[in-house]
Amino acid sequence: MPGTEKPELSVLIATYNRKEILLKTLAAYQAQSARSEILEVLVLDDGSTDGTPEAMAEFSAHNELPVRYFQLTHRGSAALRNYGIGEAKGKFILFGDDDILPVRNLVEEHLTWHRNNPQPSVGILGLVEWAPEVNPTPFMHWLAEEGFFGYGRLEAGKEAGFGCFYTGNLSLKTAFLRENGLFDEDFKAYGFEDTELGYRLEKKGLRLLYNPRAVGYHCKFVSFQDACRRAKVVAAARRLFEEKAAGQYLSDLYGRRGRTPAMRVKRLLGMPLIPLAALLRPFLDTRLALPRFMYRKIYYYFAVLPAEREAKRAS
Repeated sequence: MPGTEKPELSVLIATYNRKEILLKTLAAYQAQSARSEILEVLVLDDGSTDGTPEAMAEFSAHNELPVRYFQLTHRGSAALRNYGIGEAKGKFILFGDDDILPVRNLVEEHLTWHRNNPQPSVGILGLVEWAPEVNPTPFMHWLAEEGFFGYGRLEAGKEAGFGCFYTGNLSLKTAFLRENGLFDEDFKAYGFEDTELGYRLEKKGLRLLYNPRAVGYHCKFVSFQDACRRAKVVAAARRLFEEKAAGQYLSDLYGRRGRTPAMRVKRLLGMPLIPLAALLRPFLDTRLALPRFMYRKIYYYFAVLPAEREAKRAS
């Protein structure tokens, strides 16, 4: 039963100029079924100028949720999280995002799975879904399942692998994390800093189990143009990632796959679909559901490929 265990969970949330959604997220942690098991919520602010400090003081004055607020200055998400890991007092660390609202039983689900899997190297990956209030498009559902993330390929209770080390809804044993690796602070902007850490932790024995009942709602509408902008940020980060062992491993793996006869034939067969993909691109922000393979083609040819070319020219 929730509330029967002593508080052992530290929640880490990095933020920057997102006061309103941050307050909503903290309210959702306040309403958790296992609220009494949250030892602390560490809010790591990367120099917000939108009134976040005052909002945190006001929230703490009127709510029981134990928030510890840290004002830092433009360090980037990797450094922010490392600071939080160093400050955390809990036996478990749950990574969340300021715009991912935990459903009422998210904390309970993470802690139950940790207590049922007490091995130090076992981590728990929760599910991130679009918040119903943002009225997600079919394209957004595809992004969550295949494009940005890979939740559609995961099975409940099975190992997710380091490629799914998504720190918007993921928990680890604090001691294992501190002993085996922190985020690489070479990564200043968004993109690959979590995958890179996941790779190193997996080398140290991490087993990341997927629990789809630990749900976080992502409160953000993503248009196709938003996806293109994100692809540019990720492509820039990829240049650094490819210098790391994790990036070299994946480049070699996908390079081998891409050189197989089957993949070469698949690419050739897909070329005639490019004009059709261009015609269908305006429908991505509508409620019209396209065949899933068309999302793959459109996203690759009109978001990922241009972003990678731009990043290569800039390097």
